[in-house]
Formats: sequence, structure tokens, C-alpha cells
Amino acid sequence: MSPPIVRLGGMALRNGILVHSLSYWAAAVRTEDGEVKLVSGRKADMPDAVARMPLLRGVARMAEAALLLPLVRRRLPEARLPVEGPGMGAALAGSAILAQAVRRSRLHPLVGESLAAAAALAPALMALRGSEIAGYHGAEHKAIGAYEKGTDAVDATKEHERCGSHMVGPIVVLTAAGNALASRLPESRRGPARLAVGVAALGAATEAFGWMGRHRDHPVARALRRPGFELQRVAATREPTAAELEVAEAALAEVLRLEGVPQS
Repeated sequence: MSPPIVRLGGMALRNGILVHSLSYWAAAVRTEDGEVKLVSGRKADMPDAVARMPLLRGVARMAEAALLLPLVRRRLPEARLPVEGPGMGAALAGSAILAQAVRRSRLHPLVGESLAAAAALAPALMALRGSEIAGYHGAEHKAIGAYEKGTDAVDATKEHERCGSHMVGPIVVLTAAGNALASRLPESRRGPARLAVGVAALGAATEAFGWMGRHRDHPVARALRRPGFELQRVAATREPTAAELEVAEAALAEVLRLEGVPQS
């Protein structure tokens, strides 16, 4: 009998990959002199009460993955995080400025918040397109997808059905609707209300994401995944080079080793 498939997630770095399971993580990068460096470790255990609580569990898992980045940087100084570099920094700053400008316009609140969400997303995607991060993102998808389907990574697709991009649509819709309601509050209360909306939208989107994974063939699940696949196809991923794929496979193999999965 084949061993059960380990549920994996990942994140592209500027020069490598972070792969994680529920219990372990591994990061591999290619240094400037061409060497592949690897670090790994065990995750802190999440309290059962948090892991089982709808909405909160998704936010906690997202925070858990994000908090691995400082650890990776400390253990592996050669790692370059996704937000590093002048292009990404300028894109994020531009996103914030555009979103604020749209919010201050005289548009209907729902229309304004929808455009603000799009404005916050577009510059970052443009900076991502064709970058090293997009290549490593594609490598992450191909390595994990090949493991899950028992195929060769070279033959796997660079788009993956469990990519976080599939949460973009639900997050944008829920955030826009919630912020439109928050805009009716006194100005002093809008900031905290928008923060609460953002957290709630993220929690709801992760629940929708989990539902999509459990009901892959449901027409609604396919429809919800379509925007994410398009984002991956046109901007968030590109076909990786052999060198990028080698880095992704190194991180994947280390997590599987820690999980006790027999290596071929």
C-alpha cells in the first residue's frame, strides 16, 4: 500500500523556495555563486482549539506560514524574501497610494472599494510577472504537483489547484463588501472596522479555499478557482528553469524526509 500523500504548501522566495507540511518546513535557495543551500525545522504545534475553529484556523495557518520567513532569513542569510528589491517595494507603495486615491473619490462605496481592491492588487502582479519569484513560484507548483500525482516535475503544470491565488477572488469580494459597510461609520471608527473586515475576509476565504479542495469537481469550486488559475497563468508563475526546479525539489525532498516518506 502506498503511503498517504503529505499535504504540502509552499512559498516562492526571490532566490528559492519555502515548502512546508503541517509539522515541518524546509527552505532552499541558490546563492550568487550557484550553490544550493538548504535549512529545515519543525513547526511549533498549533493549539487544537485554534486548529479546529472555523475562520480563526485559516488566519492562524496563514500567519504561521508568514512567520516562518524571519526564521528562514535568520537561519539562511542568503535567502532573499519576496518583498525585497526596489521593484516590489515600489509596486506595494503604488498599490497603497492607488487604493487610497480611489477610496477618497466620489464613487459609490461598493464600487470604490472594489476598485480599491483591484488597485491594491494590480501593481504587485505587474512587478511579479516574469520575475525570479514567478519562476520559483512555478517551480514550487511543479515539484509539489508532481509529488502529489506521482509524475515527473518537468511534466507537471506550473499552475496548482491549491495555490493561494485561488483566495484572491473571495478576499476581494468580501473585503470590498465589508469596507463599503465600514465606510458608513464615523471616520474615527473606519480604520479598526476595515482591519476587522480584512481579518474576517481572510478567514472566510481560507474556509472557501478548504471547501474548494474537498469538492474539486463541484461547478462552484471550479468557478471559484478560475480567477486564481488565470492569475497564475498570466502573472504569478512562469515556466521555471532547470536550476529553479532543482532548488524546489531540494526543499520538497527535505520536508518529505522529515515526514518519514521513503525516498526513491
